[in-house]
Amino acid sequence: MQGEMEMLRELGFTWPSPAYIVGAIVFGLFGLFAYYYGKRRQHRATQWLGVALMLYPYVVSNTWALYAIGVALTAAAWFYRDQ
Repeated sequence: MQGEMEMLRELGFTWPSPAYIVGAIVFGLFGLFAYYYGKRRQHRATQWLGVALMLYPYVVSNTWALYAIGVALTAAAWFYRDQ
């Protein structure tokens, strides 16, 4: 087990920090809520922002970028919720 972890570390694989995991879960839940809200109200912008909130943590690897993009997308979903 220890040898496998060393090999993964040498290949550049690192585990995400707890702050990253919490952020990914929180913004994913916000995205799920925004998606269903947009679907129920027939607001395409809110619906697609919800999809973006659920999927972007798979692309972003830095914790600071995760929170910056998540706050921006959440603010956009909040702004477009009734338009």
